[in-house]
Amino acid sequence: MKKDNVIFLLMLISGLIIGSYLGSIAVIVPWLEWLNYGKTIGLTQPFVLDLGFIYLQFALHISFTIAGIIGMVIASIIFKFIRR
Repeated sequence: MKKDNVIFLLMLISGLIIGSYLGSIAVIVPWLEWLNYGKTIGLTQPFVLDLGFIYLQFALHISFTIAGIIGMVIASIIFKFIRR
């Protein structure tokens, strides 16, 4: 993987995390509640593997919100200007 691709992926993930966090804070303001609207996808029940001596539990939930998507778009725009 190229260095630019890794940096771009990290910036997208950072934008998603920061945007989702800001969206969860925006719920306090009544006219910004729409930023926290989204969908969660993933495993509803965790996958469990019990081998007697080790117990493994795996679950994955991904939550997309409007604020997170806006954060990803802003991160990609910032990456475009940084890359120049």
